[in-house]
Amino acid sequence: MNIRQFPHSNPQRIWTLLGASALAFGLAACSKQEEPTVGQKLDSAVQKTEQAAAEAQTKAESALKNAETKVEEGAATVQSGAQEMGSAAMGAVDDATITVQVSAGLAKDPDLSAFKIDVDTRAGAVTLTGPAPNASARERAETITKGVKGVLSVTNNLKVAS
Repeated sequence: MNIRQFPHSNPQRIWTLLGASALAFGLAACSKQEEPTVGQKLDSAVQKTEQAAAEAQTKAESALKNAETKVEEGAATVQSGAQEMGSAAMGAVDDATITVQVSAGLAKDPDLSAFKIDVDTRAGAVTLTGPAPNASARERAETITKGVKGVLSVTNNLKVAS
């Protein structure tokens, strides 16, 4: 470009145009987004991994607490069931013990030992069924039964033999 071709141009005007152009190119270059460097990409990946690990840890801790709660609830249920079964078994043993002791007491009585008296015990309630030689023997059977430890009530269904 020859300055003589532009007779009305002065050097200051040319420098102003060059400066404005350089400024425009500089601003255009600043507005471009730079591609992240490998280090920035690596830092971003590490940050995302750490965040995912923290979230996974939180979820795992929550799941563990839920599992512990379920195990504790299950253990309490099992313990309660075992206690109920133990109580039922103790009740059955107690009823059997009562039945044996009532039968043994009736067998010691000379008037009642010759008769077949059925002794049935349920939760401490004893039912006597069968024959009795007389009314006083029938009453003695009830008295003997009431004297056994653990007997709560007596139903005397003994029939006096005629």
